[in-house]
Amino acid sequence: MAARDIYAPGEGAPLGRALLYALMIAIAVAAAFPLAWMVLSSLKTPAEAMQTPPVWIPATPSLDAYGKVTDLINAGRSFVNSAIIAGVTTTGILITSLMAGYAFSKYRFRGRDALFAITIATMFLPPIVTLIPLYRMIGSIGLSASLAGVILPNLANAFGIFLMRQFVAGVPDELLEAARLDGASEMRIVFTIVAPAVAPALAALALFAFVYHWNSYLWPLTVLQGNSDQYPIVISLSRLLSYNRSAVNTNLVMAGATLAVLPPLILFVFLQRFFVRTVTASGMGGQ
Repeated sequence: MAARDIYAPGEGAPLGRALLYALMIAIAVAAAFPLAWMVLSSLKTPAEAMQTPPVWIPATPSLDAYGKVTDLINAGRSFVNSAIIAGVTTTGILITSLMAGYAFSKYRFRGRDALFAITIATMFLPPIVTLIPLYRMIGSIGLSASLAGVILPNLANAFGIFLMRQFVAGVPDELLEAARLDGASEMRIVFTIVAPAVAPALAALALFAFVYHWNSYLWPLTVLQGNSDQYPIVISLSRLLSYNRSAVNTNLVMAGATLAVLPPLILFVFLQRFFVRTVTASGMGGQ
């Protein structure tokens, strides 16, 4: 039976489509509400932020909270620290994941499947299990209380390797063989042929990695050991919480959170089309 025969014009199909749109709008509003509330609260006065029942729209929006919060937590330095941690870690993950994914999908060597299985198994280890061993390893090589100590253990990622293996497997072997016949090295093949072919997956992985490491809290706090000059923005924001207990300054907390969420949000705006394309491609299935 043809699809056009299922619904008569003006009957169930338009109603079903309207309900679907209504559901999508409701989900979008529910997802966006906390972000909107955070931004609006950052523009309120301290009295408005704590008023009961809550004030939805500030009577006189003000950016004063943003100026105060940058003074309280040295936001400029904290943002630079977060950018270094998230940026360098994300770059390392992209490179190691692409190269390892290429090796696992295109090379045949003894123990390949067992090694890949072990790599995937590490995804199921809770981070708290590896916290102390990693911290002792970082301390043994003299990287405690430094950004390098925060970055180094995260330069390779099991999920990234898995994702790249699945997508690289879809690159035609004939294309790679042709490049080898032309004298291309394996590194050149990886970065000039394979990487462009799996660019949407790399962009999605970059988004995942950057957001995760931008928001990372426990590992940087453990490694940096109270070295506040090296704190990323997420840890610096915790100072606002203690400040908020002594005074009615919820607007400061919301202003700090708004500043912290901007870089991942901007990155998502630029990379979301690649993320959607990666999901649509279903590259994680059945390779």
